Amino acid sequence: MQRLLIIGCGDIARRALPWLVKHYRVYAAVRSDARHRELRALGVTPLRADLDKPRSLRRLAGIGNLILHFAPPQETGLVDRRTQMLLAALSTGKILPRRLIYISTSGVYGDCGGAWVSEERPPCPQTGRAQRRCDAEARLRRFGRKRRVAVSILRAPGIYAGDRLPLARLERGLPLLQESDDIYTNHIHADDLAAIAQMALSRGRAGRIYNASDDSALKMGEYFDLIADRFGLPRAPRLPRAEVERRLSPAMLSFMGESRRLSNRRIKRELGVKLKYPEVASALADLLPEAV
Repeated sequence: MQRLLIIGCGDIARRALPWLVKHYRVYAAVRSDARHRELRALGVTPLRADLDKPRSLRRLAGIGNLILHFAPPQETGLVDRRTQMLLAALSTGKILPRRLIYISTSGVYGDCGGAWVSEERPPCPQTGRAQRRCDAEARLRRFGRKRRVAVSILRAPGIYAGDRLPLARLERGLPLLQESDDIYTNHIHADDLAAIAQMALSRGRAGRIYNASDDSALKMGEYFDLIADRFGLPRAPRLPRAEVERRLSPAMLSFMGESRRLSNRRIKRELGVKLKYPEVASALADLLPEAV
């Protein structure tokens, strides 16, 4: 049985675990004793390692034939030091992984003015967060070419699920952009993203990038309206951009400055993905049948 190492065993990895533990001997890098007990109960062998402590990463070298790298970069800087240190540790092993799957962000494309975006479009990151992800992608692809490791990158947009919806924001009545200023957003259900990562483990091409997005082509206001209506909440007020900028934090505003629509043809054609939730509207109806 092949050995699979998970870096960043959070929500997406946990959704994939029931399938993964049936097909691989699964290891996961963890930082706390509490996670040790939790993961052992799920059939995973935990390994104490901290991406912010390079020495602790040495034990990961040579462990996995396959690697799922789901860990985000640190919060500051333009370089993803965590990925940098992880690759340095993996390079010391006598046995290198055959395949590595990394979940990145569609934010690396930057603002595309609402255009449809395929994986051939050059990245143009406009936030520190996206620049760190872009740095990680470049490092991973260089590592793959140099070490002959099949690295595949999944660029994920906004991840949602029944427990990952902006209900608190709607309850606070925070504003959105008026229709004339609104932007296109992209979405993927957490279960579908976990399934896409699973498919990439066996079908992802070396050095290949995949837009891990659903079929929706929603503007931000439409997305929030769907959720508000489903839960019986007031729709968010729509205001001119200048007024929204006065009322929201820079972190919230960063998501309103980039408009694009992701093409997902490649995950369907090359990975054979069949989305469980191809559109947000149908997902809400399926996930929340008891919602008021």
